[in-house]
Amino acid sequence: MEALNSLLGGLAIAFEFHNLALILAGCLLGTLVGVLPGIGPAGAISILLPLSFQLPPAGAIIMLAGIYNGAMYGGSTTSILVNVPGEAASVVTCLDGYQMARKGKAGAALGIAVFGSFIAATVGLIGLQLIAGPLSEFALKFGPPEYFAVILLGFTFIIYLAQRSIIKAAIMALCGLILGAIGLDPITSQPRLTFGIISLYEGLHVVPLAIGLFGLAEILANLEKTVPQKIIKVKFRNLFPKKAHWLKARWAIIRGTLIGFFMGILPGGGPVLSSFISYGVEKRLAKKPQRFGRGAIEGVAAPESANNAAASTSFIPLLTLGIPPNVVLAVLFGAFLMHGITPGPLLLKEHPDIFWCIIGSMYIGNIILLVMNLPLIPLWVQVLRIPERILYPLIILLCVIGAFSINNNVFDIFIMIIFGVFGYLLRKFDYEPAPLILAFVLGPMFEVNLRRSLLMSQGSFGIFIERPVALMALVLCFLVIVLPVYHALTKRKK
Repeated sequence: MEALNSLLGGLAIAFEFHNLALILAGCLLGTLVGVLPGIGPAGAISILLPLSFQLPPAGAIIMLAGIYNGAMYGGSTTSILVNVPGEAASVVTCLDGYQMARKGKAGAALGIAVFGSFIAATVGLIGLQLIAGPLSEFALKFGPPEYFAVILLGFTFIIYLAQRSIIKAAIMALCGLILGAIGLDPITSQPRLTFGIISLYEGLHVVPLAIGLFGLAEILANLEKTVPQKIIKVKFRNLFPKKAHWLKARWAIIRGTLIGFFMGILPGGGPVLSSFISYGVEKRLAKKPQRFGRGAIEGVAAPESANNAAASTSFIPLLTLGIPPNVVLAVLFGAFLMHGITPGPLLLKEHPDIFWCIIGSMYIGNIILLVMNLPLIPLWVQVLRIPERILYPLIILLCVIGAFSINNNVFDIFIMIIFGVFGYLLRKFDYEPAPLILAFVLGPMFEVNLRRSLLMSQGSFGIFIERPVALMALVLCFLVIVLPVYHALTKRKK
């Protein structure tokens, strides 16, 4: 009952005119970002983050959360109509969504994607509302050893759940740790890896780093694509799924929602991984798996439900433990800190209005996205027709303005350009930039909590075994590392 009253208070704040306008703006921008191929929610939040500096903390966070959720909704449009994913979590949707569109079922595919996304995101928010309070109370008992062990578990999952090569993901995470160490030592205040450059004494900022790796690098990669995409036309009256579509997709939506719910909580999981897993589960359970890849509606419903459920529940570790589980929320974590708010177990006690306002705004945003997405699909199709020679320079201009406006320092623009080129090269050599950003954000927390723990125990590592939560997290780390190796060895012997 207390949670319900708190939610009603958060909804009252979210329904204030200026906050409602920010939710609407975030949903519109996020959907536009999801529709435009190549930018993605991480790049969009990185580029638009400086716009939130002049807003109050609650308004800034709910706008950025709206961008994130809107991008999850909008990514399916280009996947289905153009066969190009608007963002990474919609890659799987291309497999069956575009084939449905080619068979004249684009409306059914778009409709089931939107409704499945709404159902899954709402279930994820209910879980966020119910779990956040108890988990925050539990996390208040955490000390440096517990935080160190939990963050180490996060690092393990980041590498273990890598989409491609685990070795390459580990290399990227190591690069992120090194970059996170640049600046003054957090305990002794000695400069590290600054090479005498004064601008590096405060360390690298997450915003120009993320803008370069995800915004500028994507533009450079997209400039290589010279073949124009064929856009399939769709009429508004055909956008509502029929009864037969619902009967086929209902279990896919339920299973996708459950998979996304739990994968969103895991560090390193999130929308991308949950969409791949849910698609694999549906194909495995299907009576006729050969239908998948040829226009199966379950192949659209499951991944779209999974990625939107994961987008909602990924806020749980961020808001309750202060640990961003994926790259988008790592950037959002930086937004919290810029506004003087530290996500974690004390957020619910120190800033309950902001906490419940965020949750309330996400409920409102889901309804806005459901009502807005279907009627605006013809408009998004027209946006896809904007020539790249006009669109990409505008995005690059936003990148430059965003990087400069953080500290009004030209040095940050150079950092953005350097990491833009670096991110482009990473894509060319098939390296994932996401582990780098996550390690960059988590690295300083990891180091500080390790050193504080050793100071508490006077240099003894036994402190991590003596604390039950820390010991449990370390055991999980060990299992996550050892089990894949064990399975690989047994397969080799067979």
